[in-house]
Amino acid sequence: MLQAYSNIFKIPDLRKKVLFTLLIIAVYRLGTYIPTPGIDGTALASFFASISRSSGGQIFGIMGMFSGGALQKATIFALGIMPYISASIILQLLTVVIPQLEKLAKEGEEGRKKIIQYTRYGTVVLAIIQTFFISLWLENPNAFQGTVIVPNPGWGFRLMTMLTLTTGTAFIMWLGEQIDEHGIGNGMSIVITAGIIESIPTALFQTWTLLSPFDPARQQLAWWKFFLMIVLFIGTIVGVILIIQGQRKIPVQYAKQMRGNRMYGGQSTYLPMKVNQAGVIPIIFAQSVILFPATLAGFFPNAGVLTSMAQGLAHGTATYTVIYAAMILFFTFFYTAITFNPLEVSENLQKFGGFIPGIRPGKNTAEYLDFVMTRIAASGAFFLAIIALFPDFVSSPKILNIPFLIASFFGGTGLLIIVGVILDTMKQIESQLLMRHYEGFVKKGKLKGRR
Repeated sequence: MLQAYSNIFKIPDLRKKVLFTLLIIAVYRLGTYIPTPGIDGTALASFFASISRSSGGQIFGIMGMFSGGALQKATIFALGIMPYISASIILQLLTVVIPQLEKLAKEGEEGRKKIIQYTRYGTVVLAIIQTFFISLWLENPNAFQGTVIVPNPGWGFRLMTMLTLTTGTAFIMWLGEQIDEHGIGNGMSIVITAGIIESIPTALFQTWTLLSPFDPARQQLAWWKFFLMIVLFIGTIVGVILIIQGQRKIPVQYAKQMRGNRMYGGQSTYLPMKVNQAGVIPIIFAQSVILFPATLAGFFPNAGVLTSMAQGLAHGTATYTVIYAAMILFFTFFYTAITFNPLEVSENLQKFGGFIPGIRPGKNTAEYLDFVMTRIAASGAFFLAIIALFPDFVSSPKILNIPFLIASFFGGTGLLIIVGVILDTMKQIESQLLMRHYEGFVKKGKLKGRR
């Protein structure tokens, strides 16, 4: 494997792509430290530090994960890439509902470009709406326990914040597209991963502080818990890799056809059906819905019923756990039903002379594929629910009682994204190496990505 990494820099084209990607990541990380005008960054950092162990702090920790910590620092990249993710998901859902968008999606490259353009417009609109409410929230001292975050509130500050943060999101979107065009890997995913990985040094420092190996009197984390954390971490990563790579192979046989003097078809292949067809989308959906009351309650502290609802759905409560798990299960089946159409797959197989051995073509094939995908989606949904709730289990005071920042690396959206993006990027690099007759990352077989 080490030889494969050294071979990357022996290929000029691949070397340029990797170095360009690293340069874009460096630019993105630099932007997470440029402050937004009109905000007292020191007061804001003190507020987040004071609530870091509370449910509110954990909520902001989840929201700030996609911005690489820029949200807590209120920098120009505070929104991160979340508006783009939301716009992409919304447009993907609308593609199934609106016939015009569905027609565009089937038009090939030109249709894809138009959908990407619509996604950009949607990103800007969502960013403007979110930044307006963020500016109102920052102006309200009651939301920060009486601390004044904005010394000079008013429409001047609001417009400046909306312009700055929306421009920051648009710039991040542009950086991701540059990686797609000139770099290696999926640009948006790499930007998100870079932001998530940014918190690893802080998590390691917190772990070291809790262990206090040179001062046993200040030790807050027992060594047996530390080694148990390592075992759980390795086991979680292995489980995530298996579920991302896992697939059910449905055998497909193509009938022989005579065209002129040549015989075509007669091949045996398989139809791959992924265990985790929905990816991390169900977790993102569930988090967005269940955090919505708490987010609004943060903007409007004296919201009455909304505040009571937010308290009932506080992070770590039994109600939160049950509803969060139920939402993940629901959105997994919902998103899988949108992205996988058994009837369409059956029609395509029949059109090209393919059939599943033992299953009649047409309606019977569609029913069989729907039955298989439902069972596969059920196992994937339960895994997503377990992996999403595992950080809460690890950070619970009754179990390991470790900070949520450390526990977040034992599961959840962050770990799924990191592992999936690394697998995708390594697969692309390996294909470049093998194409130029270099050895890949594994000696036997080849690396499989998420797609």
